[in-house]
Amino acid sequence: MAHNRHAFFDLVRAKLFKGRLVSGQVEGMTAILDAWRERDGQGEAQPLAYVLATAFHETAATMQPVRETLSASDRSAIARLDEAFTAGRLGSVKTPYWRPDEDGKSWLGRGLVQLTHRRNYEAMSAVTGIDLVADPGRAMEMPVSVAILIEGMRRGSFTGRKLGDYFGQGRADWVGARKIINGNDRADLVARHARVFTEALQ
Repeated sequence: MAHNRHAFFDLVRAKLFKGRLVSGQVEGMTAILDAWRERDGQGEAQPLAYVLATAFHETAATMQPVRETLSASDRSAIARLDEAFTAGRLGSVKTPYWRPDEDGKSWLGRGLVQLTHRRNYEAMSAVTGIDLVADPGRAMEMPVSVAILIEGMRRGSFTGRKLGDYFGQGRADWVGARKIINGNDRADLVARHARVFTEALQ
């Protein structure tokens, strides 16, 4: 899957980024494209497109590692999550996982794909070779976050579902692939983004 980077950025700029790309968006997409090429060589476009679409959705189109609630600090994110939890706006959450543990560490969502809960930080420590339990904030570093995004989706680390379950050998289940990350949440929306990224890659 060779692709022209200039053509890629021209198309996504027009169709996904409202005609304008800032340096952080270019940097983030470049990091994902480069890391994927190192891992997958000239493989099919669809899985990579879905990875890009996932990052686009999970980061509110910034293509940069973000904290849950898009807060600038852990403290602010924790406060916002506590407020939403108290107000009953987080109906699916039974335990406030973002509250600091006995060591003062918060397992709130971080990265290009929102990594939450200590068990997931432990799992991705094994995948990346970086001790995210000792320092969960490292999930905000671009190379680490890209590794979590790509390898987590390739291996099925998040939900047990992986890219290979939905893409390959002429098969592309754009809507079903959302189960790799978060059930059916915004599945149609992410699928639409992924189709645009596929067009740009081809």
